[in-house]
Formats: sequence, structure tokens, C-alpha cells
Amino acid sequence: MEVLKSAPFTREERNPLAPTIDRDDRGYVWTAALLWQGRRRIVLAAMVAFVASSAMAFLLPKLYESSARIMPPDQPNGGAALLAALSGKVMPGNIRALAGGLFGFKSSGALFVDLLESRTVQERLVDQFDLQKVYSSRYRQDAVKRLARRTDVTEDRKSGVIKIVVTDKDRRRARDLAQAYLDQLDGLLVRVNTSAARRERQFIEQRLVSVQSELERAQLELSDFSSKNATLDIKEQTRAMVEAGAKLQGELIVGRSELESLEQIYGSDNVRVRAARARVAELQGSLRQIIGSNEATGDAQQASSGGLYPPLRQLPVIGVHWADLYRRVKIEETVYDLLNEEYEAARIEEAKSIPTVSVIDSPNWPEKKSFPPRMLIVGGCTLLTVFFACVSLLMQQRWDSLGRHDPRKQLANAIWLTIRHDSLRLLRR
Repeated sequence: MEVLKSAPFTREERNPLAPTIDRDDRGYVWTAALLWQGRRRIVLAAMVAFVASSAMAFLLPKLYESSARIMPPDQPNGGAALLAALSGKVMPGNIRALAGGLFGFKSSGALFVDLLESRTVQERLVDQFDLQKVYSSRYRQDAVKRLARRTDVTEDRKSGVIKIVVTDKDRRRARDLAQAYLDQLDGLLVRVNTSAARRERQFIEQRLVSVQSELERAQLELSDFSSKNATLDIKEQTRAMVEAGAKLQGELIVGRSELESLEQIYGSDNVRVRAARARVAELQGSLRQIIGSNEATGDAQQASSGGLYPPLRQLPVIGVHWADLYRRVKIEETVYDLLNEEYEAARIEEAKSIPTVSVIDSPNWPEKKSFPPRMLIVGGCTLLTVFFACVSLLMQQRWDSLGRHDPRKQLANAIWLTIRHDSLRLLRR
């Protein structure tokens, strides 16, 4: 057996296996012997990697995760609902989702995911929690991007459940951010809802405002007209005035008959005759005030006598205008009542049509950190360092085994010298 003459096996006392290994025998025994000889180097590299990775793992900031799960409602309508129901009966979950995508079904889950990842929601959260200062971001859009990187919104294709995971250095802020996502989603759904019920409610609301103003104006006009003309209810007033006029007319006839009989018995200067004459004159005045000879005379009599009601002759003229105003008020009241009922029904329908967020799991309080995984970092870095140390030993042995005039070694030396020379020139410049 020929003794190995390569660099690591030059001394027999440092490598007891060297005399028993042939130069051309490059199997696992030779590799194990080489690695055993360089064990100090490997152990030293492992110790350095362990210390460095441990320091790095403990210096990395702790991150906490708070998660919430919501269940959005599916609202297919028309033929899509029928196809979705059929596909739901005959197909399993995955195939049903695939069929929904092929037929163009769009569940509200994808809408909710897009809304949660929208710039509007994230900007509101940045302003609410002052994340631009927390993240030490100079620009607002940088804080929005960082919040987006720390937020993970995923939808389960089978169940449709949406999961929101927020990562932050502070436990409380992580939970509050997850809850704020849910609150912002609720508010955004109400603001961007453009359903037919919402448009109907907005139209009825505008119409209700205009009808209410018209009703108030009509009531004010009727009130002013009634105050100026002393009219409350034309029909009742006409009936009452006709009855009062008929009664006065009968009393006047009786009074005149009594006056004529008294004048024949006592003469014109008798006290009883004068009293009867005064009574007849009073009845005639009251009757003229109720009936009215003409419009001017009636107004003058009403003004002079301070009558509570307009003359009977003016009631047809006043009644036309009053009836028109009264009819207008009644029409506006009817329209207002109908619109008010439709408005309440439209509000109920709109509330039904707005998608609601059904919270399955509220944002939890993160009890333990989610990052960094210290054991994994330390173990992974140490193992990688040991691996690269072993590879470097094998490559060094391979390099030393090449002859001085080997073309591969000469090419590598030439490349190395060129790179070194150019680097020095660049550094000098």
C-alpha cells in the first residue's frame, strides 16, 4: 500500500489512517478520514456559527400574530343560484368551486378579500394607529406597503371562510389591528353598497324631502287663507250659516208681524212699538251680515260689525279657493304617507341586501411570539456551517491534490490574479 502524499496526510502521527489508505481509493473511508483530521476546524466553525446565530436569533425583534375568521354570505341570484344549487348537490367542494369559476359565479368571499386588501382600508388603519410613526416610514405609502406585508388575508376554497392574520411587534396592536380590519370592512360595505334597494331608498328619500316641503308650503297657504277669511270648514260653515239665516228669517217674519199688530193697537210712539221696531231692525242687520247684499257691502259690514265668519253670499267664491287649497293639502298628505311607508320598506330591504360580516373567531390575544424561531435559526445555521466547512475541507484537499502544472489549476490561478489585480486598481481609483 502506497502512503498518501497529499497535504492533509503528510504526517503519519496526525492521520493514523493514512498508511492504510491508497491514493486512488477516494471512497467514503478516505472522506471520513479527511473530515476526522479536520475535526478541529469543523468544531471551531460550528461553535462560531452557534454563537453568531444565537446572538442573531436573540437580537431579532419578537413578532406576534393575531388572527380572526369570518364567514361571508353567498348571494347568488336568478339562474346562477339554480346552477350553484345543482352543482352543490352533485359536486364535492373543490369541484364546486372550480365549476363556480367556470360558470362565472362570484361569491362575496372574493369581494371581501379585495375590500380587506384595498388601499382605502389600509390607509384608514395607518391613520388610526399612526403606523407611519410606528414603522418609522417617511412616506405614507411606505407604511401602507409595510402593513400589507404584515397582513395575510386568505380564503378557504372549500368552506369560503376568510382568515385575517396580522403580525406586529406589540401584542395589543396586533389584536386591535385585526379588529379594526373587521370594523373597516363593515363600514366599507355600507358605503360602497350599490344595490337596487339602496338606489330605491335614496330616490324615495329625496322625493320624501321634496314632498314634505310642498306639504308644509300648502298647509301654510291654507292656514293664511283661513286666517284672512275666517274659514275653518266651508261645508260646515255654510250649513251653520244657512241654518242661522233661516232661523233669523223666521224670527224676522214673526217680529214684523208683531210690530204691525202693535202699531195698529198702540200707535207708532208707544214704548212697546219702539221696542218691537228695534228688535226687527236688529234682526234685519244680523240677517244682512249673514247673507250680505254684495261683496263690498258684505266686507264692509263684516269689518264694521267684527263678524266671525264671512257673509253667505261670499262663501261660494271663497269656497272654491279654500277647496283648492284643502285638496292640495290632502293630496300632499296622502303622497307623504305613502312615501313614508315605502321609505321604511326600502330601508328594511336595503338592510337585508347589505352583506354582513359573520365573525366566527374574534381576534385573539397572542400569548406567544410567532417570530423568530430561535431553535430553528440556531440549529439551521450551525448545521449549514458544518456542511460548508466539510465541503471546504474536501475542496481544499482536491485543490492540493492537483499538480502545479495542471491546466485547471493554472486557469484558476490566472483568474484569481486577474480579479485581484482589477480590484486593487478599482480601489486605488
